[in-house]
Formats: sequence, C-alpha cells, structure tokens
Amino acid sequence: MRNVEIDPNVFFEQVYTHAPIGVALLSVDGMWIKVNPALCRILGYSQEELMTLTFSDITHPEDKERNITRRTEMMEGLSSLYETEKRYIGKNGNTIWASLHVSLVRDETHGTPLYFIAHIIDISEKKATEQKLLETEQLYHLISDNALDIISYITPDGITRYISPSVRDLLGYEPEELIGRTSVELHHPEDLERIKSGTHSDQHLFTYRVRHKNGNYIWFETTTKIIRDDQGNVQKVLGIGRDITERKKYEDFLAEAQRIAALGSWEWDIQQHRISLSEEIYRIFDLDQNSPVPSDLKFLIHPSDRERFSENIDQALKGHNFSAEFRHLQSDGSVKYLNIRASVTFNDEGVPVKMNGTTQDITERKLAEMKLQESVERYTSLKKYNHDAVISLDLQGRIINTNEMAERLTGYNVREMSGMNIARLIGVHNRNAILSGSINDANAERNMNQIRHKDGHHVEVLTSIAPIIIHQENVGFYIIAKDITDQKQLMIAKEAAEKTNQAKSEFLAMMSHEIRTPMNGVIGITDLLLTTDLDSEQREYVEMIQKSGNSLLKIINDILDFSKIESGKTELMEEPFCVKELVAEALKIFLPRAIEKNLNLKVTVSPDVPSPLVGDSQRLRQVLMNLIGNAVKFTFSGGVDVAVDVDSDAQGKAELRFRVRDTGIGIPAEKQSQLFEPFYQLDHYMTRRTEGSGLGLAISKKLVELMGGTIWIEQTDGPGAVFVFTASFQSKRMERAHLQDRHHDSEPFPKRLNILIAEDNEINQIVLKKMVQKLGHSVSLAENGTEVVRAAATRPFDMIFMDIHMPVMNGLEAVKALRDTLPADKRPFIVAVTAKALKGDRETCLAAGMDEYISKPVQSSVVSDIIDRFHQSLLA
Repeated sequence: MRNVEIDPNVFFEQVYTHAPIGVALLSVDGMWIKVNPALCRILGYSQEELMTLTFSDITHPEDKERNITRRTEMMEGLSSLYETEKRYIGKNGNTIWASLHVSLVRDETHGTPLYFIAHIIDISEKKATEQKLLETEQLYHLISDNALDIISYITPDGITRYISPSVRDLLGYEPEELIGRTSVELHHPEDLERIKSGTHSDQHLFTYRVRHKNGNYIWFETTTKIIRDDQGNVQKVLGIGRDITERKKYEDFLAEAQRIAALGSWEWDIQQHRISLSEEIYRIFDLDQNSPVPSDLKFLIHPSDRERFSENIDQALKGHNFSAEFRHLQSDGSVKYLNIRASVTFNDEGVPVKMNGTTQDITERKLAEMKLQESVERYTSLKKYNHDAVISLDLQGRIINTNEMAERLTGYNVREMSGMNIARLIGVHNRNAILSGSINDANAERNMNQIRHKDGHHVEVLTSIAPIIIHQENVGFYIIAKDITDQKQLMIAKEAAEKTNQAKSEFLAMMSHEIRTPMNGVIGITDLLLTTDLDSEQREYVEMIQKSGNSLLKIINDILDFSKIESGKTELMEEPFCVKELVAEALKIFLPRAIEKNLNLKVTVSPDVPSPLVGDSQRLRQVLMNLIGNAVKFTFSGGVDVAVDVDSDAQGKAELRFRVRDTGIGIPAEKQSQLFEPFYQLDHYMTRRTEGSGLGLAISKKLVELMGGTIWIEQTDGPGAVFVFTASFQSKRMERAHLQDRHHDSEPFPKRLNILIAEDNEINQIVLKKMVQKLGHSVSLAENGTEVVRAAATRPFDMIFMDIHMPVMNGLEAVKALRDTLPADKRPFIVAVTAKALKGDRETCLAAGMDEYISKPVQSSVVSDIIDRFHQSLLA
C-alpha cells in the first residue's frame, strides 16, 4: 500500500470548506472567528456580514438564556461540550431550527479557554414535519375526545377495537367497557336482522336502536367507511354514529301531523325521472302502495284541472311559485279538493334537478266555504225577491244596489239608481239623518215616510233602516221601504210597523239559522284543529279563524239580544242563586286576559248581602260580564274592582248596588250621556282599536231596567271609570251549606255513553261527532227525525243531540214520538241543537220534552259541560 503524505492543514481546510454542515470557530466572548460556507448558506448571510455579528445576535430570543447557561458551564469546567436543538434567526428574519454541537478548546498547559468549535446542522424541515405530525395528532385527539358523534372502528368479525370517549355521554359506557366486545350486543333485537341483511359499503347509512347503559334504547344513525388492504380484503370498518332520537320523534310527530292535517309530501327527481310519495299521499289519492308509482302527477288531478296543473308545473320549473287548488276525481265519482304547493331545486347551471311538494286535502274546508257562499246567495235571493224595496247605500249616501221592488217604487231602473245619491229620492235632510244618526236614533226611519218618484210625485212609504256591518265595521246602510200609498196612514203605520218588526224578526231568525249553520262548521272545525299537533304558523292561523268566528258570533248574539229586549219579549227567570259565587264566576272568565295584561282583579261582597237570592242569575251575569269585560278591555295598568252592597233588604225583597271600578283610559264627560245608546262606541269605527257591536251597554241598561234597577256612570277624580247599577231580587235567607252542596257533591262519572247525533248537515255531523268522540263516547248518526225514532226503538241510547230543523220529521216531532213510544225509564237524555237562538226557542224545546238546549255554533267545552251535567243527574 502506497504511503501518502497528507498535509493536516490542507485536509482541515478542505473538510472545513466543503462540509455539508455549518462549522464555526467562536471566541470565548461569542464573536465569530471563522465560519464555513455551509453555515453562511444555512443562515443566509455572507461571510463578511456574519463576521460583524455575535453568536448571541443570531440566537432566537427564547433560546438566549439557555445558551448563556450552557456556555458558562463549559467555561467553568463543568462540561467540555454540549449538544442541543435550538433556533437561529436568519438574515430574512425567519426562524431556523438547528442541531448544535459545541466543544471548548483549552490551552494544553494552563487549561485556559481558547475558543469554541460549533457544528450546526439545519433541521428546520425535520422540525416542520414533527410539528405537523404533532398538530395532526392533537387535532385527532381534539376531535375524538370532544365530538358529539361516536367514532369507532371494528374488525370484519364485528369486534370493537376503538370507540371515542363521546360514548360516555351518549350511551353511559366507558370506552374500555365496549372495546373487545361485539358491536351487535347493544343493538335492538328487531333491528339485528335488517342490519345483517343490509349491504355494507362505503358511505352506507344505517338507522337502528342502541341500548343505553340504563336499559333504554336510543335511535342512532351511523355512516360506515370500509378500509381494505391492497388485495381488497376488509381490514376494518370505520363508523361515525350520532343520536337521532329527537329527530326520530319529530319525524314520527310530523307523520302523525300530516295524517291529522291530511297533508302529504312528494318528491320528483327530475334527472332520474322518479317520483316518491309519502304514506299520506297514498291515502289522499286512495292509491295502492304495492302498485307502481304514477309516472306523472297530473294523472292524479281531475281531468278538467290537468291543463292548469301542467301550466303551474311549467312555471315552477322556470323559478316561479307554485301554490294552487285543484280537484281529484275519486273512483266512486266524488270529488276531493286539494291545495298543492311545490318548490324546485336548481343546480349551479340553473338546471332544475328536483321538485318537492305538499298536497293537502282541503275538502272539509272547501265544503264549509261553499256552505257559507250558499248562505250569502240565499241572502241575495231574499233581497232580490223581497216584496219591499231594498236599497243599499255607502257611507256617502250613494246607492250601491237595489231590487226589483225599488224599481217599481221609484220609477228608476237598477242601472239608473246605481251611484245616484239617495237624497234625490228622500231629500237631503233624511239622507243626513240616516248617515249621521240612524244607528242610535230610530226617528230617522220613522221620519222618512216619502220617496220621490221619477215622474215627480211622492210615494208614501214605511221604512226600516239597518247598518251594513262587515268585519265589525259599519260600511253603509240598508233602506227597506214599503209602499203604503193606497192605505190609510194611521192604520198602515200600525200594520206596517208590526209587519216590519215581524219581517225583522224573521230576517234575524233566518239569518241566525243560515249564518250559524256554516259558522258551526267553521268554529267547530277550528275548535277540533286546536286539539291537534300544529306548528306555530298553523296554530296562529287557526286561532285567528277561531277569534274571528267568535267575534262574529258575539255580534250576532248581541244583535239578537237587543232585538228581543227592544221588542219587549224578554222575560226574566226566577231561580235561586248565590251572588258571591256568581260574581266570582264572572271574574274567573276574564282572569286569563287580566293576567296577560298584568291587571289586578278584586271582588268585595258585603256580608249583609243575603243568600240565596231568587231572580234571573243569567241576566245578572250578562250585565256583570259586559261591564267587567269593558273594564278589562280598556284598562292597561292597575286593575278592576267589583263591589256588591245592599241598598235595602225588607219584606223579602233585596235591592243590591253593584259597582265596577277600573283604572283604564276613562270616558270623556261629553260622551258619557251617549254611552247607553245602541251601537254607540267611543272610538270612530275607522280608527278604533277594540272590537264589538256597540250594543253591550245598551243591552245592559235594558236588562237592569227589567230587573227593577238603574245604571249610570259615576264621576271620578282619578283615572278610569266607575259604572254603578242597582237590581232587585227576592230574598230567601237559608244555610249556605245547602246551596253549596248543590255544587260540590258530585263526583266524576266514568261511564262511556252511547250517544245519537241527529243532524242533516254533513259538516255539522262531522263537527259534533268528533267533539263527542274526543270525550271518549260512542257515536251513532241520524239525518232526520224518522231515523231517530227508528234507531231509538232498536238500540238504547244514553243521550241524543237533536237538531230542530231536519227533513222528513223535525226534532220537535221526533221528541214527541219518542215520548209516546218509549217508557220513561228507557228515554234518553235529549239535547236540543238549533241555529236560531231566538226568544222562545229554549222554552219551546223544553216544553216539547227536551232536557237541555244549546245553540250553534257548538263548541267542545259546551258539549263537555252538557255531558257532565248528565253525569251529575245520574249521580243525583
């Protein structure tokens, strides 16, 4: 082997210069003595730039203290070298991670430190990789430890190898309790077969039940990911599952709500040409679920509506709204009415890809609307074929419409009178009297005794004036004029007045029946709807319908009440009652509204008030409810106080004084004198904020006078108003306990009743049937009195709800037949149901043999009360 002589200096210089790592010599005070090119490349400095800096200058601030400590240890001889990883600051300001090896060279003789030798290796990429791995691991643990879903993986044979800590919160198990066990141990037995038979593929979705540690089952939805080796063999199955119990409940509730609301959903996948239908759609259209789905929805639509349906579909595909009503022709020839809504989903290119829609069966509502329209048309016919002239006016006195008799009376045809000012026919004075005061002043119609004919002569007439009320607003007037020219004025006036009053009564009776019959359907259906599961928007709409129906019903009742009182046909009942209980019951009705408005309700009944009293408690309650209702309505802070005192009590007759005080808006002094006039309201009808007919106080005044008292408003210095009235009753003092026992000795009666509903109107049949069934009783139906008698003869019934107006045999005739044919102990409890609700109807029904009486519209609470009263009669 050849000996080669190597110059150590040359060798060192070559290694130093071409080494891939940084090499440097530093003085003991940290100044650079010598640096190689590799170190300059690592730090980004030239050799000249680096030589102007100290070792400390390029050290990361966070590493300086540790660097000084280690150098001190070496200088003091505690160590001869040290290795570490540290950070430097490059020329461009970036952080450079380096592996540093430092040794100290000392003088061989004295051991004096001479300089440091530093080897520096750039490990920035390594550090970056480690940091990414660390961040990934931290992120994995963050997700795994805090995810609300359960993350797991199992072996192909079903053994759980990992499950995330979220299992602790969702299922109550510690992860260690489940690792090593088969995953199917916790599955519901009914779901096992379906899970085993299902296809296991990437992104497969399973819905199943899992047993919680407490024994309950929770609905889960799990997505799986199959992990395979290079040969395609399954290595493990990754699963991500979440608790969908609440969602499942909501889906079940939604399906039930759709069934109750007769609302089905459907989806048309436009790209795949596939239609999917919900179960309710199959029911609505009476489709067989085992038959193929229709290829086009239009074939489910009535043939006459298909073209319009297709047009709506085309418009929806262009981005327009789709909401319309259509018909469906059933196999038996009957027609269903449907409300169909749809929306279209478009892709990024604006191409329609999917259409989702709902279909609701609105047949019942549509039939109710048609019944209401029928009532309107009947009223129109009544006006058209009336034997008197009927002229309708707007609030400016312009004629809106007339009938044929008006043409004969005036000589003008309908077209000529339309838009004409009524002053041309009756004079300016009479016109102004009608427009300004006819509601409150009966003289307006009495003074209008002539109508000017087209040829100039005057026709003597007997007139009636009535306001046109729409949505609780007076929008005009009716003038009903009878020609009395050919009769003697005095005789005609008397006879015409009687006939006009009779016509008004018949009109009210007819309108009561015709309006209450469809109103029974509207209010009854809304009453039933409110007992079902509705979302907030549906409930708001139904409550608005119910509120409007009840408002209309109250106005009808007020007008009927006022008409009966004005005619002098109102008679007071004589029955014992307790004043304190009556006042408390009246206040209880307004308690929810008072609580809502944060009002205090207070009642004070003097201990001197005798009990019981004998009189008409219902009429007294009506007056109190009018006054208390007004007080609550117009009071926004403070409260309402009701006080009852004795004015006199002698010789079996007690006169009581009732005072209703509120802290509301008060009543201007100049308007107090008109408060008890019919139809008078403080606010103008165009601006008022409260509802009502304006008859409440007028009715109260009449009723108080019938009870031998007076009513007035007291002056007060404070806020609000004070209404006072007196009333006289017979006084019969006795032990209160005896009276109270009448109200508290009954107990719940669990018997399920057999009830027969006699009603010829289909909608009213459905309403009353549903109400009774919801109370848990058995229901049978009859459409006329003959069917009632036949049914009662073949089957015992506990109770019959008997409509008075029925074809073939009416309700009164049916009751007589039942009384004649059935023994007393076999006769059912019979409740009269009528839409007339006029004076004498109740007495007529009870005299005919009915046990109870209710008027339409019928509400669930009234039906429930009637049945409860029947239960109490059985207990008695």
